[in-house]
Amino acid sequence: MNNHYQKLMNAIESKTAVLGVVGLGYVGLPLAVEMVKQGFRVVGIDLDAAKIDKINRGESYIHDIPSQTLAEAMATGRFLPTSDYANLSEIDAVSICVPTPLSENQDPDTSYIITVVEQLKRYMKKGMLITLESTTYPGTTEELIQQELEKLGYTAGEDFFLCFSPERVDPSNSKFNTFNTPKVIGGTTKACLDLGTALYSRYVQTVVPVSSPKVAEMSKLLENTFRSVNIAFVNEMAMMCDRMGIDIWEVIDAAKTKPFGFMPFYPGPGIGGHCIPLDPMYLSWKAKGFRFYSQFIELAQSTNDNMPYYVVNKTSKIMNEYAKSIKKSRILILGMAYKPDIADLRESPGLSVYELFKDSGAKVDYYDPYAASFREKSGGVVHSVAYELDKFKAYDCIVLVTNHSNFDYEGIVRLGVPIVDTRNAFRDYPLPHVYKIGHSVAQVNEESPALIVG
Repeated sequence: MNNHYQKLMNAIESKTAVLGVVGLGYVGLPLAVEMVKQGFRVVGIDLDAAKIDKINRGESYIHDIPSQTLAEAMATGRFLPTSDYANLSEIDAVSICVPTPLSENQDPDTSYIITVVEQLKRYMKKGMLITLESTTYPGTTEELIQQELEKLGYTAGEDFFLCFSPERVDPSNSKFNTFNTPKVIGGTTKACLDLGTALYSRYVQTVVPVSSPKVAEMSKLLENTFRSVNIAFVNEMAMMCDRMGIDIWEVIDAAKTKPFGFMPFYPGPGIGGHCIPLDPMYLSWKAKGFRFYSQFIELAQSTNDNMPYYVVNKTSKIMNEYAKSIKKSRILILGMAYKPDIADLRESPGLSVYELFKDSGAKVDYYDPYAASFREKSGGVVHSVAYELDKFKAYDCIVLVTNHSNFDYEGIVRLGVPIVDTRNAFRDYPLPHVYKIGHSVAQVNEESPALIVG
């Protein structure tokens, strides 16, 4: 092995290597904090000056990192948050955790990765280990990073080392975090993989080496495409059960008693977060370059994208039961985050539900104890209403999009306002004015026991 390899390996093993994290969001900040916890000096780079200011004050903007934990990391003196890419010149190993959204045409937007690579060209030193963590299509690591750096005369595995290790962050998961979630990693050469494995093993409990960056890139897309397809399937089953007068939630409860050969997935108002709505489209886009067209991916995406329309149409039918239309009605959306007990609004189906109600002429408000505001398509900022249960009674309909655990479900149901439940959150309150997706309106009205509210 060359001198660069041995020098970096020694620095990793002795924890004298200076580590870098580019992108201090839901992936990067927890990663940087874990690196600091394990004794490394870390430089965190993010162009959002507000984030850097908050980190310096020990104020966390990430749900999974309490402010106290961040403050403790800062108190070590080994965490330097900055917006200056020039700090790359002192970093021995860098993890790239920048966003990889989709364009308006549903094509991969790798502009954030390209920006980081341009900065690496300016400031990186020989012998640096570069690990891309941003979810992307197979081939990105080699095409956008390796080839670009080799144009400068560098050689991967000798002058620099390159890996891909897909992030596996699940916001608000109380069981799995950066340290104890197994980490897949693939290197462009054996030397790259050895260094990447050695480094990640210092702050991740289980590292899973694979033969190439492409395998690692593909593994992440397989994980989330699997989820997308299965969610789409159960969403379609929910719409089928709605038509047939069968309760999909009872069907799933029955099916999951089988101890083998079945994994429960649940319907909802659509899919959200950075991964499931986007990752399959990265794979579909790349596959088309090989003249391969994934019908499963396209169908799943279409089904999931249509769930907000199904929710709005179902709401319209329910309001017809009360001789009302959506137009000019007052509708309250409960929960706007894409999953319970977090503030993350990325790709949240609630945003689409809101816009569809608004386009239909409704007067729409929302309440979310975590997500204080969001920007609507027209550019205006929409703020959550205050939690005032008595005022909620003035709405014509309440649509639950996100089943936060701290909602007062009993208090809400006692208002007597028609409720459209997209998450089966009101399952303990089978009242005539509570309607579930995946269950027909008529069936609910006819079969719900006449319990007393109030």
